[in-house]
Amino acid sequence: MATTDTYLAGNYAPISEEITVTELAVTGTIPAELDGRLIRNGPNPIDGGHPDAHWFTGTGMVHGVRLRDGRADWYRNRYVVSDRVAEATRRPITPGPRFHDSEGTANTNVIGHAGMTLAVVEAGGPVMSLTDDLDTVESIDFNGTLDGSFSAHPKVDPVTGELHVAAYHWTWDFIRYLVVNAEGTAVTRKVDVPVGYSPMVHDIHITESSVLLLDFPCRFNLERAMEGHQLPYVWVDDEPGRVGVLPLDGTADDVRWCEVDPCYVFHPLNAFDLPDGRIQMEVARHPAMFRKVTNGPAEGEPTLDRWTLDPATGRTIEERLDDRSHEFPRHDERRLGRAARYGYTVGFVGDEGPGYKHDLVEGTIEVHDFGPGCATQEMVFVPRDPDASIDDPSNEDDGWIMSYVHDATTDTANVVILDAQNFSGEPVATVHLPQRVPFGFHGNWVPTGE
Repeated sequence: MATTDTYLAGNYAPISEEITVTELAVTGTIPAELDGRLIRNGPNPIDGGHPDAHWFTGTGMVHGVRLRDGRADWYRNRYVVSDRVAEATRRPITPGPRFHDSEGTANTNVIGHAGMTLAVVEAGGPVMSLTDDLDTVESIDFNGTLDGSFSAHPKVDPVTGELHVAAYHWTWDFIRYLVVNAEGTAVTRKVDVPVGYSPMVHDIHITESSVLLLDFPCRFNLERAMEGHQLPYVWVDDEPGRVGVLPLDGTADDVRWCEVDPCYVFHPLNAFDLPDGRIQMEVARHPAMFRKVTNGPAEGEPTLDRWTLDPATGRTIEERLDDRSHEFPRHDERRLGRAARYGYTVGFVGDEGPGYKHDLVEGTIEVHDFGPGCATQEMVFVPRDPDASIDDPSNEDDGWIMSYVHDATTDTANVVILDAQNFSGEPVATVHLPQRVPFGFHGNWVPTGE
């Protein structure tokens, strides 16, 4: 179980230097098709952190590796320059809008959208625009069309290119659904769905017909806020979880709620429409969140579960797919919102965190062991041919799995590239990094030109 200093120890501890190293050493052969950046974000407290601090609230730091022509051109790590970072490092305040009195921390994800590199966070922090080299430029509000919280987990519709977002803030008694256009110039849709309290809503999902809003019994607590807790959200006993099914073109009145047993889900794997009107989704299910341990997720191992939602009745069929530890689920995002056969998850077991490949049709699981003392962070699927049809199932696992891997035996990090069709086999390539990359949250592969 986590203690008050868990998130400052080992590879959770922050690093202090921003460095740039070129011409990285590589074992194996980097596929020539890989032309882009593998970037990720996570908390890296500029003040070194405090024992009672929440893991989720540290100032952000982005890490990136640039691959091109079979080479690893560079590794960089840069603070996302929030007001706290600017003050501590005597840099100019990052220009641009702030919401809800936020000081600018964006520490959870970093995405590429419409030629922009964006560091993002939930619960009121701004969207921070970065250069390709990961330096902070400004905060943005999509030309004045965003007037409050964004999200750490925009979902990209693979057909339209639009971003779908679920946002929340402690002052809101609703979940806000947003759509940002494919050009990244405007928020084009906003729907506020009343819930009567302020839930912590980390993620969202979509299908071809609907938006799925996640509402679980982890809610804002005014008493904890008044006591000065950085993230005053706590578990509420005797309340169910539920998923709101909102038609893509619907209003708040059109939401149909499907109840699930009390739990917390940070991350769905995928979701899609079934022919009979129900919806299937796979999730990394935590038994609770911030019930006893309130500075990070430590209420029991998350499992991979399948939920079949029935919006007509409000009921859900819940199935356990695997009871090992599974988090940070990803899949071939060309099939986001459509039936996908394969998914990838990470298991943390002490210092050794394997990767898993799930065949969601056959129900089988492959394991990749990264080696003694090695723990992978979130894995990202990169298609061999990004333009291959998403309607051809044979294209689905034709590509690579990439991740940052911590090696506790040397206290260093590597970027490991696996052949997705030989998942448990030897890596295709390992890029050796000049320093460790602390355990953080999310990142993405951003091809050159996107």
